[in-house]
Amino acid sequence: MSLNKQFAKHFKDFHFGPSLTGSSLKETLDGVDWHVATARVDGLNTIAMLVFHIHYYVGAVLKVLKGGALDAHDKYSYNMPEIRSEEDWQKMLRQYITEATEFADLVESMPEAQLKELMALEKYGNWFQNLLVLQEHSYYHLGQIVLIKKILSQPQVSTGG
Repeated sequence: MSLNKQFAKHFKDFHFGPSLTGSSLKETLDGVDWHVATARVDGLNTIAMLVFHIHYYVGAVLKVLKGGALDAHDKYSYNMPEIRSEEDWQKMLRQYITEATEFADLVESMPEAQLKELMALEKYGNWFQNLLVLQEHSYYHLGQIVLIKKILSQPQVSTGG
């Protein structure tokens, strides 16, 4: 299997399962309603903020995959629109699933040689590096989501407001 197809499969497995890690974003978010997604535990980010943050970077790279410019800035990566209802939460999840699917399809169809090419500017490295880091970054935050979900499922947890 070519490297781009492996990246696409790994990306799909992360989002929709089954993942070799035993966790996928979809499985982890199943049953999480907007109250849980936006609940604060001490000073931690909320589940919704972490989903938004993961999606922020996937969306930025998706734009480049579609021929656009890389326009992502860390300072905006947590600027999530307010979620005030289950409808808002589900809308965010639907958008993310749609874009994650499109992302994986575009990676799968890219020529394997493109992995060695610069993704945007030289300082950002090649496609291979960026796809790998995007996957690592996503799994890092999935771990946080899993832990926050576990904390919130404990009856004695105070969400701090």
